[in-house]
Amino acid sequence: MNKTIKIADRIINADSPAFIVAEISGNHNGDYGRAVEIIHAAKEAGADAVKLQTYTPDTITLDCDNEHFKLNRGTIWDGVTLHALYQTAFTPWDWQPKLKEEAEKIGLICFSSPFDFTAVDFMAKLDMPAYKIASYEINDIPLIRKAAAQKKPVVIAIGIAYPEDISLALKTCRDEGNEDVIILKCVSAYPTNYEDVNLKSIPTLKAEYGCLIGLSDHTPGGVTALGAVSLGAVMVEKHLTLRRADGGPDAAFSMEPAEFAAMASQIRDLEKALGHSGYALTPKQIKEREGGRSLFVVNDITSGEILTPGNIRSIRPAAGLLPKYYDEVLGKTAVRDIPRGTPLSEDMYE
Repeated sequence: MNKTIKIADRIINADSPAFIVAEISGNHNGDYGRAVEIIHAAKEAGADAVKLQTYTPDTITLDCDNEHFKLNRGTIWDGVTLHALYQTAFTPWDWQPKLKEEAEKIGLICFSSPFDFTAVDFMAKLDMPAYKIASYEINDIPLIRKAAAQKKPVVIAIGIAYPEDISLALKTCRDEGNEDVIILKCVSAYPTNYEDVNLKSIPTLKAEYGCLIGLSDHTPGGVTALGAVSLGAVMVEKHLTLRRADGGPDAAFSMEPAEFAAMASQIRDLEKALGHSGYALTPKQIKEREGGRSLFVVNDITSGEILTPGNIRSIRPAAGLLPKYYDEVLGKTAVRDIPRGTPLSEDMYE
């Protein structure tokens, strides 16, 4: 299976370079100028796209402080109500057309995550080229259905998904006639411990669901992203901030521009090293075969003399018969004088 999906003008498949996405999330810290700075930093760091989040506190939750709405799951936000968290993290909708235009002006793709029907409608008006379904929305089948109905690629994070959740989300997209789905391997922990990632599931997910697979990553650094690409991930999403020290709801698990740039560069180097699935020697390797081993005359041989381990050896370089003929030539008779250092050839013995 080598499915191809197109997001804006970018072709994404198993043979294409990984699609590297910088997630802005709430790292703008309520400052439009900072959001623009992050977009430019993403471009300089080697990202292919930036991603927004399209919600307001009231479209994603309720302004309520009972036990259901106060975070207490061992997160970095525990003790805060959902509404208060999203009030600090959301990206104002009136910014988003301008941010998309700014990204496109410098050659970046811009898309977003909708969190309710109004967000899907808003994104459709902006002609967003893809819809990212966040992990916590994996069970919101009506939302997934509406996003899929836009006939744009749907990217689905599966951080809290059981297998049956993944199957239903995919079926929902396919029932809408939308086969352009990318599943993002994800761990919904912020930050994520390396031992919880389980990258080896990427080929399993690809085989099981017949989809392109990517990674939404919250581990420190770029090593997890590199591992994912080596296992077939076609998309990598990482949070980007200007400086973690500036704070913000997502700062603790976000990359700074220099870190993001190092990761992007390493991914591109890794892709060169991964090459293709066929086995063949490069022209350089073929040339280097001249440095391999072959049969040489290692002591002067006179005509009529027997070839023995004392006068024939397998040594470097590869100018004579291959060593696999060693046993065959032992005991043969030289048909002429052969000086030491001569590569052995078939016309020298009988």
